[in-house]
Amino acid sequence: MSSIHHSNGPASMSVNKVPAFSLTLEQKTGFAFVGILCIFLGLLIIRCFKILLDPYSSMPSSTWEDEVEEFDKGTFEYALA
Repeated sequence: MSSIHHSNGPASMSVNKVPAFSLTLEQKTGFAFVGILCIFLGLLIIRCFKILLDPYSSMPSSTWEDEVEEFDKGTFEYALA
């Protein structure tokens, strides 16, 4: 009586090689898009922290009151016609 013994040792594992994992074009495009979104999100987070740390540096020097004074001076009289 002969018995065939199958072992799960290194010799049998070399026969069943795992094929190399390759990405399709759609997967590559998806990963690239997600990567670009992550970079964009990182830049927005950095910008928001800069604004939170120094909020007045991002504001323009002129205010809305300066614009209202120009209306009072008659600069835009053509708008009334």
